[in-house]
Amino acid sequence: MDFGNEYLKIVKARFESVKNLGDKTISQLTEEDIRWRLNKSSNSIATIAKHLSGNMISRWSNFLTTDGEKPSRNRDQEFVDDISSKLEMNTIWENGWSTLLDTLNKLEGKDLLKNITIRGENLTVLEAIERQMAHYASHVGQIVYIGKQLKDENWETLSIRKGKSEEYLQQKLKKHQS
Repeated sequence: MDFGNEYLKIVKARFESVKNLGDKTISQLTEEDIRWRLNKSSNSIATIAKHLSGNMISRWSNFLTTDGEKPSRNRDQEFVDDISSKLEMNTIWENGWSTLLDTLNKLEGKDLLKNITIRGENLTVLEAIERQMAHYASHVGQIVYIGKQLKDENWETLSIRKGKSEEYLQQKLKKHQS
């Protein structure tokens, strides 16, 4: 087994899992929900999605050959709440994730120790992947948290339902014994 390729397989699955949490949350939300903000200094789900996409496109385009902070990126604009619809937000969201996942699919284990730069800082590919995983997971966590608060009793859980832990455990054990 090649460690590098195994790591890439695992990390791709983890990124897809993080995206899936965001997707399942967003699917439960209305046009109004994606724009909700607690206060003026908070970001809406639409703004968070726009920021994530901008970051992903900047970081993962020409990943091995150019700095991850592209001159074309306008990070401040990512925090302007100007998304017109849930459809537009989903398109922006998918563009970012597609850029990330397409790049990960092209990487090979031997690439993990190569050096890249983000804002001029030298990082190994492995460090950059881990850095971005933490960043994206934290923002998707914000999306899930906001969505759960907005949907309240109508929230469709993304994990194990309350009071169903033992049942879930037994299903998993049975599945893995087969």
